[in-house]
Amino acid sequence: MALPFTRSADFPVHKAAGTPCPHLAGDFRCSIHTELEARGYVGCGVFDCFGAGQRVAAAFAGRDWRQRPDAAPAQFAMFDVVRKLHELAWHLADILDCPAAVAFHAAARNLAAQTHRLAGLPADEVARVDVDAQRTRIAPVLFAAADAVRAEARRRWRLPGKRDRTRADLAGARLRGADLRGTQFLGALLLGADLRAADLRGATLLGADLRGADLRGADLRDTLFLTSPQVAAARGDTRTALPPRPARPSHWSAA
Repeated sequence: MALPFTRSADFPVHKAAGTPCPHLAGDFRCSIHTELEARGYVGCGVFDCFGAGQRVAAAFAGRDWRQRPDAAPAQFAMFDVVRKLHELAWHLADILDCPAAVAFHAAARNLAAQTHRLAGLPADEVARVDVDAQRTRIAPVLFAAADAVRAEARRRWRLPGKRDRTRADLAGARLRGADLRGTQFLGALLLGADLRAADLRGATLLGADLRGADLRGADLRDTLFLTSPQVAAARGDTRTALPPRPARPSHWSAA
């Protein structure tokens, strides 16, 4: 309801923000949930609100836009902000789980607490939160932690160079079996890349586009800033090694 669709490879139709999806059922469930990919709604299948929906529902104590149409704008505005804040908190939690970034644990812990406080404000106040300002406060810690992780990877495996593929266009790249340990993929386009059996340990994937990337048999242990939507948008199997977060997608193949 809250978010827009744009007709693309991810969605077969346009949908304006604040209007219901044509497949939204009366019980607020998706009437084509088991057919999303077949029906062209790939974007729905990989979407993750990072818990924002639950937080908004709790804030409005069960009141929904059907019962209270006048509350709908406030709900949707809150959802948009809280989702962005929760995604930032996800990345900070990654730092806290990473021994190689221990020097930044205190800063990450403080920023995470601050971010959750902002997300927990009353709905009218959350809608006025300056997410860009919070992102600006957090970014230096994310980048510094990423540098530390890659430095540790270079030290541990004696890797040459900085291995920086920031914003690289690697769409469809043939990287099967490649040694990509400690590589920075900040904002990199890995759309449809062949990463089968690639070694991505110690890599940082903040903002990397993994849609359609083939991760079957790839090793992504110790990667930093890997999110559920990134993993869900890629192809993988039981041999794909993941960090503790995110969870292995249920639609990944068995082999």
